[in-house]
Amino acid sequence: MGVWIDTDMGFDDIAAILVVRRAGLTIDGVSLSFGNAPLAQVRANAAGAARAFGWDFPIHTGRGAAVMGGRETAQSILGQSGIPTRGLTLPEAAALPESPAFAALCHWLETAPAPRRILALGPLTNLAALALARPDLAARIDELVWMGGGIGAGNHTASAEFNAYADPEALAIVLAHALPLKMVDLDFCRRILAGPEVIAPLAAAGGRNAALLADHLGGFIDIALSRGRPAMALYDPAAAVAFAYPERVGFRAARIDVECAGHLTRGRTVVETRPGRAPFNAEFAADCDAEAVRDIILSALTDEASR
Repeated sequence: MGVWIDTDMGFDDIAAILVVRRAGLTIDGVSLSFGNAPLAQVRANAAGAARAFGWDFPIHTGRGAAVMGGRETAQSILGQSGIPTRGLTLPEAAALPESPAFAALCHWLETAPAPRRILALGPLTNLAALALARPDLAARIDELVWMGGGIGAGNHTASAEFNAYADPEALAIVLAHALPLKMVDLDFCRRILAGPEVIAPLAAAGGRNAALLADHLGGFIDIALSRGRPAMALYDPAAAVAFAYPERVGFRAARIDVECAGHLTRGRTVVETRPGRAPFNAEFAADCDAEAVRDIILSALTDEASR
């Protein structure tokens, strides 16, 4: 079964792709967007990852700015490359072909058999552009699992999770066009944690990418350690487990809206779960065996590190 992935290609995006591949799903295409870093850097990250991990699926270039033109990135947290490390970097690689994501995604939706499933790991700008320009094709999406939003407090601001904050209008457009959104939010992802004890076994796995994966996972975990927390949430790969192993995650219906104004509240997702208060328009990840989800992610990383 072929799937599509929309990503801003940081380390946890790479880990999410490894989870999807380990599940045996065929990746028909990947679309890139700004997010973790500016689009040019995201393209370089994707080219380097494709070379390092031997990816042969097509990678297409999407939107470099939000619907309203902003270019918010997570570089203040993740560093200039959008991939925090302990010293190692992805290999240099030839630039990706200039293949527009919009045309590629339209073609996939026109030709792919159902179910047409999309995993989105960054700002929803590419999906919003599709919904605005080709609502007929957006309506062919059978499932859209998105890592983003938050029921409680944010991470990029006190109110907002980064992917929602980077382009709240895109999320509003996706919701207004009734795309079948399944939100894997901050609160869910913060149950799926990895501490420094997982790094040494990965480094010892013996494959050609063992050192690279251990280094990048270590850099990612260092974000939490530097803030006095003992472990880091595995954001994008947690969403990938919900996507690739749906039996592992329970979703609940809800009314989801996003705040597009307000100096302090822009990007905040408002999740109404009480029946009868508002028509439900989406679902959110509510239940899981956190240890089982974590094990799937670490197994995917270890499998790749063993090659």
